[in-house]
Amino acid sequence: MRAQPAFARFFLRACVAIALALSGFAAGAATSEEQAQTVIHMLDYVSVDYPGFVKDGKVLDESEYQEQREFAGQSVKLLEQLPAAEGKEAVLAKARQLLARVDAKEDGAEVSSLARAVVADVVRVYKLAVAPRQAPDLQRAAQLFAANCAACHGAAGRGDGPLAKGMDPSPSNFHDDARMKQRSIYGLYNTITLGVGGTPMRAFSEFNEGDRWALAFLAAGMRAPADTVARGETLWTQGGGREALGNLRALVTSAPQAVQQQGGADLDAVRAFLTARPEALAAVRADPLSIARARLQDSIAAYRKGDRQAARQAAITAYLEGFELVEAGLDNVDADLRKETEREMMALRTAIDSAVPVQAMEAQVGRIDALLDRAAERLSGDAMSAEAAFVSSLLILLREGLEAILVLAAIIAFVRKTGRRDALPYIHAGWGGAILLGVATWFVAGRLLNFSGAGREMTEGITALVAAAMLLYVGYWLHGKSNAQAWATFIREHVSAALEKRTLWAMAGISFLAVYRELFEIILFYQTLWVQAGAERQGAVLAGMGTAVALLAITGWAILRFSVRLPLGPFFTATSALLVVMAVVFVGHGVAALQEAGVLHATPVHFVNLPLLGIHATVQGLGSQAAMLAAIALMLWLGRRTPAAART
Repeated sequence: MRAQPAFARFFLRACVAIALALSGFAAGAATSEEQAQTVIHMLDYVSVDYPGFVKDGKVLDESEYQEQREFAGQSVKLLEQLPAAEGKEAVLAKARQLLARVDAKEDGAEVSSLARAVVADVVRVYKLAVAPRQAPDLQRAAQLFAANCAACHGAAGRGDGPLAKGMDPSPSNFHDDARMKQRSIYGLYNTITLGVGGTPMRAFSEFNEGDRWALAFLAAGMRAPADTVARGETLWTQGGGREALGNLRALVTSAPQAVQQQGGADLDAVRAFLTARPEALAAVRADPLSIARARLQDSIAAYRKGDRQAARQAAITAYLEGFELVEAGLDNVDADLRKETEREMMALRTAIDSAVPVQAMEAQVGRIDALLDRAAERLSGDAMSAEAAFVSSLLILLREGLEAILVLAAIIAFVRKTGRRDALPYIHAGWGGAILLGVATWFVAGRLLNFSGAGREMTEGITALVAAAMLLYVGYWLHGKSNAQAWATFIREHVSAALEKRTLWAMAGISFLAVYRELFEIILFYQTLWVQAGAERQGAVLAGMGTAVALLAITGWAILRFSVRLPLGPFFTATSALLVVMAVVFVGHGVAALQEAGVLHATPVHFVNLPLLGIHATVQGLGSQAAMLAAIALMLWLGRRTPAAART
């Protein structure tokens, strides 16, 4: 909500003051994130204002030019004071290049472009939040604007409020097309957050983050004619702009002028519509394969510049936010293609980590692009028939639900066999809580947070590893009761209430983790399948889900029905063996999920891939499972040396 360039000298002093507060001179006064945001705020003005003061190597306004130079110079100093981070030196080099170009009075468009590039790098290196967490509430924004902004900016945002008369500099006119088309929503958000020193435009720190984003959207959308917004809505409904503006981050960081240069008047109309109706982004997701292709191009572009970290992150995002979301559907029409594509995308990360030549990197991306084209062909047209939608839905739930059913059946059969029905409420509370949390996850993932792929995989991976540890604990506990004499001793001596409670809560925890881990993945797969199937075949998806639920219920009943007839010793041996096997499987899945999230590196090896058993052919995954097997062997050996009564 900046007024006019004339106030820049005042803002400069404020920026310098902020810089001092953030430096070692006043250590701890603010966070490095706030300091980085200040850099972004300053460079945002350089990108917008500099072209108006320098043209064809000539300075049009000397005082304003000097202030732009100060902005660029202070940005370098602030960046130097920021904490060390991977990629910081590259950002600094680019910021110094920007200052050199300003000193040389180079073309305004080039300086503006470079300033935006530095902003993007600062955001990436220091992992700044540059997008709202959910679609802003523009109705509330209108109320806040009327109560807090209209007095200066005017009821319609034309800078003609009752307090504007005589104000120097005058308040911003949000209908000023020449200026507003250069301002991104993110830039407006920063102005609302930080204010403009030396002017009446103060920082609105009392507003929460969501309200500040909502005001930024409102200000950015004021100049858009109603017919342009309506045309943008039509284009968006027909699929226009999905790849370029398919998420809140892309929308808020793109200046209208850049959008128009990229996609003409049509894409700018889509931008205007999404600015006025940001909730539309939550209703329709971008095509996952298009996202994968775009992120792969980002990866190769970063690699050419020598930024391996950015290249690796883009490659991870190409998988997590793109290809992974179509894996379930592709698995049911061409499982071999799914495996090959997944393998090549993992190989791309390995190539980046190994610093292969650029030509080899480009060739690898080319192979993946060809595989994605094949995947798009297999998933289009008749590939997602009603029959395919039914089968996909059926197999997703069967495949993911069977692991949870096996664990729950073993635990429930155990307590029924031993007469410990007092444990059943703990177990039912565990899986019941998992279902409730799964419903909440569906709501949050689909409507509020739009979980990133890394977040999904982190949650799944950590949950799987915790579940594996608990499975190992209970499996060992059951193994200690695998002979009748040991069990009789256990019953006779009545273990202490504390130990009983700990065991029961462990079983409740297992039932929760086993079910929630699978539900988390099921939710994500079904969200994608639901969109792919389309309105005409969503009934087939529901039919597949219903059939899978019935089959899982029958399977669980059969396991429980027959397991209670087993002899006591073999029963405990079988159930403990089942639990430790599931622990090994969960470890494999957990490590693989963390690798997909980019938390762990993946080193492929020549070995079989059996995802059903959690076996993924990487050094890290196989090593973790081998370590789990070694731990199991050690526990069995210790169990033979320790009297059974001592293990109770």
